[in-house]
Amino acid sequence: MTSIIFYTQPDCPPCEITKTFLKEYGFSFELKDIKADSKARKELMEVYQSYSTPTLVIGEEVITGFNLERLMEVLKIEEK
Repeated sequence: MTSIIFYTQPDCPPCEITKTFLKEYGFSFELKDIKADSKARKELMEVYQSYSTPTLVIGEEVITGFNLERLMEVLKIEEK
C-alpha cells in the first residue's frame, strides 16, 4: 500500500475533510501535527517548501492544500 504522510494542525476544516476522505477509501496515513511537533513543522517548510495544511506526501508526490481531485489522481481512485 502507498505510504502517506499527512501534515495537519488543529482547527483545520480542509484537513478534517481530507482525513475523512482517505479513511472512506481505506487509506492509512501517518499524521504529523505541525502545531504540536516543531520537528514536523520544520520538515514541512524546509523539505517540502509548504507553509499550509493539509499537505500530503505520497511517495515522491507532494499535494499542498485542499485538492481532492489531485489526491484521487495520485491514489488512482475512481469516482463512486
